[in-house]
Amino acid sequence: MVGFFDSGVGGTCVLEAFRRLCPEEPTVYVADTENCPYGNKPPEEIVRLSKRIAADLIDRGCEVVVVACNTATAGAIDTLRATWPDVPFVGMEPAIKPAALGSKTGVVGVLATRGTFNGRLYRQTSSRVPGSVKIIEAVADEFVTLVEHGETAGSAVETAVRARLEPLIAAGADRIVLGCTHFPHLKPVMEKIVAGRAEIVDPSDAVARRVRDVLQVTRRAKHED
Repeated sequence: MVGFFDSGVGGTCVLEAFRRLCPEEPTVYVADTENCPYGNKPPEEIVRLSKRIAADLIDRGCEVVVVACNTATAGAIDTLRATWPDVPFVGMEPAIKPAALGSKTGVVGVLATRGTFNGRLYRQTSSRVPGSVKIIEAVADEFVTLVEHGETAGSAVETAVRARLEPLIAAGADRIVLGCTHFPHLKPVMEKIVAGRAEIVDPSDAVARRVRDVLQVTRRAKHED
């Protein structure tokens, strides 16, 4: 069984991608809606919340735990791996490198929460991008609130999304990376606004493939033991 958790409904995009890939695999999903959003919380609180949820998923028998939240990955995955060294944890990482490799303009936009931008993993990932590629960051914490409230369409949503996307496109970005699992829920609106001027890069399918591979390796290792 594979466990997934996020601060809210955002991580369901990763869960759904994994279910499409491995429809027979049992899954469990935990949405910490009581404490959502995570993006504006201090690191020590994100660690505390993540450890509590991870412990619950492991107690339920999850063989792999997916931290389906960019902020929790940035702030807590190192601690989770140190606390449970025998349990594989798969986290979220903005797909900056593949976006950079596919960019024709050499400008990549990244939408994420403040917590993700402040995390070590994001800094490491962005540092691996060639120096010739310009990365433009846009904090979009308000997108989390919209998705949690079920607001993924309509004029108000379009206005909020346009306010974040247009400056990125105006700066030359032809790839816009979604650095929060809540954001793919707004992808239809984003694509409508972008209207072919840039590609929206959603890492959900890539993470799902990673989870499948980790699960297979984990089971082979147990069988060999």
